Amino acid sequence: MTDTGSGRVGEVTAAVAAHVRALRTTRGWSLDELAARSGVSKGMVVQIEAARTNPSIGTLCRLADAFGVTIGRLVEPASERVVQVSAAEQAPVLWRGDLGGIGRLLASANDPSGVELWEWRLVPGENHPSADHAPGTRELLHVLAGQVTVTVDGADYEVTSGQTIAFQADRWHAYRNAGAEPARLLMVVVMPPGEPNPGPARGRRHHP
Repeated sequence: MTDTGSGRVGEVTAAVAAHVRALRTTRGWSLDELAARSGVSKGMVVQIEAARTNPSIGTLCRLADAFGVTIGRLVEPASERVVQVSAAEQAPVLWRGDLGGIGRLLASANDPSGVELWEWRLVPGENHPSADHAPGTRELLHVLAGQVTVTVDGADYEVTSGQTIAFQADRWHAYRNAGAEPARLLMVVVMPPGEPNPGPARGRRHHP
């Protein structure tokens, strides 16, 4: 997991540690059971709960799937507020591409369904593959600038500035900037109400 500013990274790491530990103990799961349900190694779970590592977005996705919650639930501050106004630069950057692109989780809600609002920036030539999410998950992606190729189940869809694509995200998908200009996207991920994953996680996205 990456972010801007060491202080912000520390806050997110501490929040993830507290939430993972609380969600696991509330469900009565051992470290071994969480590892089996999520596909994240026991050693990594121990590191995460001790706030000794910054988990990758893939690891966060697997843990969120195992608990039946959004990634936002894992990274949100411990104290919830009725109303929260935040600037984009305060949102955690949970993905950073090799060429300079970012994926920033702007906001999330967890009841009754899980909803995440993301900002994505992909530079030319950048690609972000995403494994299938939990069954019933949908994504809505609006291109603010540039163009992006969205691949869903092996089929490509060209989405340009001002256009929106909506699709079932419980299957393999990817986002690619094949154009000559940077692309900026807003993405909403909607997860259906669900129970914790009873078995090994299938390996969600994003995640997105």
